[in-house]
Amino acid sequence: MRPYILAESNWKYIKDAKFELAVLPWGATEAHNYHLPYATDVFESDLLAAESAKIAWEKGAKVIVLPSIPFGVNTGQSDILLDINLNPSTQFVILKDVIEVLNRQGIKKLLIFNSHGGNDFNQMLRELGLQFPEMFLATTNWFKAIDRKLFFENSGDHAEEMETSLMLYLKPELVLPKDNWGIGTEKKNKIKAFQEGWAWSERKWSQISEDTGVGNPSLATKEKRCKILQRCY
Repeated sequence: MRPYILAESNWKYIKDAKFELAVLPWGATEAHNYHLPYATDVFESDLLAAESAKIAWEKGAKVIVLPSIPFGVNTGQSDILLDINLNPSTQFVILKDVIEVLNRQGIKKLLIFNSHGGNDFNQMLRELGLQFPEMFLATTNWFKAIDRKLFFENSGDHAEEMETSLMLYLKPELVLPKDNWGIGTEKKNKIKAFQEGWAWSERKWSQISEDTGVGNPSLATKEKRCKILQRCY
């Protein structure tokens, strides 16, 4: 049993334990190119949060990692089979209930360990912070902790070189052989404002990518995961 992982813990241990920070991994269930599993974001959030908590625990932090939330906001992928969507309003209710439990039981700090680009908790935490003023509420996107261009040759942000390298290390048995990998070509928006990022509108994922990937994974290797993990931890 890892004492900082709630899912592995038991009441004999938990009833006398004291925690100051709860970490809530939050992923998504969605297609990741042809070669990565639907639970890629869940595996990443689970395993990276656990390893980070281990480092913190060994330094004396009283941290507990909650079970991952496996579904995220996938409103733009409604036509991709079994991409499971949670609306932001649903996420808000789930988050509020979790915070309510932690607050009542004296765990006054919560960190959302987000692993899915479609999830955006900032505004939710602004509102929930007013409802629970004694709580410290924070969110982090581990995939923004590194500048991909410094470590990887191919750009992208979904089942690309970086994410494929990580999954080749974390869950190699679930990654299809390389001859199954799509090239992850993204069809860019033709309007300049959207290309530059200061205007936004959701588009159907099936219209921007033939294989559901964004970014060419062809140069991915499990050895490159070191660059990711060293920066994230």
